[in-house]
Parts: sequence; structure tokens; C-alpha cells
Amino acid sequence: MSNASQNASERAIALIIRDEIVRQIQMNRQQAGSEEGDDETASSPPPLIFDENEERSCWICFATDEDNKLAEWLQPCKCRGTTKWVHKTCLNRWVDEKQKGNAFKMVVCQQCQTEYIIVFPKLSKFANVLETFDQLCRRLSPYFAAGVIVGSMYWTAVTYGAVTVLQVVGHKEGLALMENGDPLLLLIGLPAIPVGLVLGRMIQWEEAVLRLIRNRQNISRKFPLVSLILPYPPEESEEQPRQPPQQEIQTPAMSDPSLATRAFCGALLLPTISTIVGKIFFDSIESPLHRTLLGGLTFIVVKGVLKIYLKQQQYNRKKERQIVNYTDDNIKMFVTKDGTAGPSAPNAQQQQRPENLIV
Repeated sequence: MSNASQNASERAIALIIRDEIVRQIQMNRQQAGSEEGDDETASSPPPLIFDENEERSCWICFATDEDNKLAEWLQPCKCRGTTKWVHKTCLNRWVDEKQKGNAFKMVVCQQCQTEYIIVFPKLSKFANVLETFDQLCRRLSPYFAAGVIVGSMYWTAVTYGAVTVLQVVGHKEGLALMENGDPLLLLIGLPAIPVGLVLGRMIQWEEAVLRLIRNRQNISRKFPLVSLILPYPPEESEEQPRQPPQQEIQTPAMSDPSLATRAFCGALLLPTISTIVGKIFFDSIESPLHRTLLGGLTFIVVKGVLKIYLKQQQYNRKKERQIVNYTDDNIKMFVTKDGTAGPSAPNAQQQQRPENLIV
């Protein structure tokens, strides 16, 4: 204890002597009347004086002089009071956390927003060259990686476009077309093929047709073919209570990852499916291009009709949905052994109307 108090007193005396020397230098400059001396005196901050009676506390680890008497203290900013002092080791760790590996990143005090004055020792010329090269690589790496990804996607689109041309037009005709074509036009047109397919797949024409037919329901009922493809729910009798109109089933947004990937895969597989359908149903046509176009059109129409039929069935199921009371009879009729409503519940509702129905 005596050695520690003696070291503290010696350190305080050294600080007082240093401050006195600085004070004498400033007084001499003021007496000389030098303008530079006046400016330096006005701009220089007051010297740091540590009072022995002042109890220092680190604002990072909250330790005092009594907790760690050998620690080195700093006052790195303009803060006063409890946040005035900080351990040098604690501040170095905190600065490392803020810089996150970038030694030249600016670090400021969280309280007074004063930038810390961080001084580095000079490196050799060879080390400076290596450090400059390392920083240059760090800055250019994200752009290089982005360029590689974009380039890979571009050339993949070019390859897919070339394969699609060979598949749709024919191998010999496709090779002749690409060999005799303008290179600039090929570099722009080939990658535009998958982009156009994906954009075309995002046009949901089935929903527009379905909405139009529903709005003209009274007229479309007169056509048997439309009624077969687009079944309507049975009309309500006057004895049955009229249910309030329910909200129509909304088309899921393309933001759903499963729907987005499904649309993407469907768009890329469309040329292959069109070629297969054309060879099966339109084999008599000699032109591969015409055969593929007819196969693709047939596939799109049949797929759209099936989608419209499924959407209408789902719409009817939701419109005729009923919520029943939780009774023993309804449990036996509708609930399966695992405790969930079985898939045959709608059919059972049509066969037998449950008691105590909630509309």
C-alpha cells in the first residue's frame, strides 16, 4: 500500500511539473507578442491536470483506481464528470469492436461525438505498398464479385437462348441462322429469350378471363360448354336463408417464393413442352417452327382452361363453406381420427345438412 501511494504521489508531482513548464512556455510566447504564438495559445486545449483527491472511474468497465492501480488512464474526448476517464486497454478493445477490422475507420465518442485522435507508428515503404494494395483489393472485391455474377447470368441466358433457337427452329436451320446473323443482334436477342419467357409467364390471363365470365354469369349460363368448363354453385331457393356475399378468392401474389420459382421454371420449360406437344399432335406439319408454335399455343390454352376450372371449383367450395357447432354428431360426421376436419366434409355437408348450423 505504501509503494502504491508513493507511486501515485510521484506521478501527480510529475504532472504538476509538466503543467508548470507548459504554462511558462505559454507566458513567454504571450510576452514576445508573436501572432503565431497567440493563435497557438488560443487554440491549444487546456492541459490535463489530475487531482489526487479526484476518484477516476472507467466508463467501460466501471473500475476505479482502487480496483486496478497499475492501469493506464486516458481522457480521449471532451466529456466531463463520470465519463471523463477510461482505461487505455478498455478503450483499445472498444475501438477494435467499432472498427471491425478497418484500422482507419473513424471512431467517435458516444456521448460528446468527439472523434478520437488515433496515432499510428510509421510503416516501412514496402509495408505501405502492401497495405495500399490490400485496401484496393478490399474495395474492388465486391464490384468484381458482382460483375462475375452478372456475367455468369448473362452468358447462361445467351446459352439458353441459343439452345431454344436450335430446339424450336431445328438444329440445321438454327445453326445457319446464328452463323449468318449479326453478332451484336445475337448478343442482345439470345439473352432476351428467357427474359421474355419469364415476363410472359407473369401475365395471368386466366384470372382476367375468369373474372369476366363471373361478371357475365347470367349470360354464360346459357352456353352448355361454358357451364361444363366453369361450373357455378347451385342457385339458392327462396326457403333457404340468403347468405351474405363472401369475398372472392384472391390470386396469390408473386412475392410468394414458391409461386415465383414455379413461374420461373414454367417459363423456362415452355419451349421444351411446346416442342413435345407439337411433335405428338402436329407431326404432320413439316416446319419445326410452326409445329412448335402450335404445340405451345395448345399447351397454353389447355393449361389455362384447367386452371380456370380449378379456380372456379375452389371458389364454389369457399362460397358454400359452412361452420357448424361443436357437437357430438358433427364431430362424428366431419372430424377424422387425428382430430382434423376430413377432406370429405364438403361432400357430407351436401348429403346431410347438420343441425345447429352457423351461417
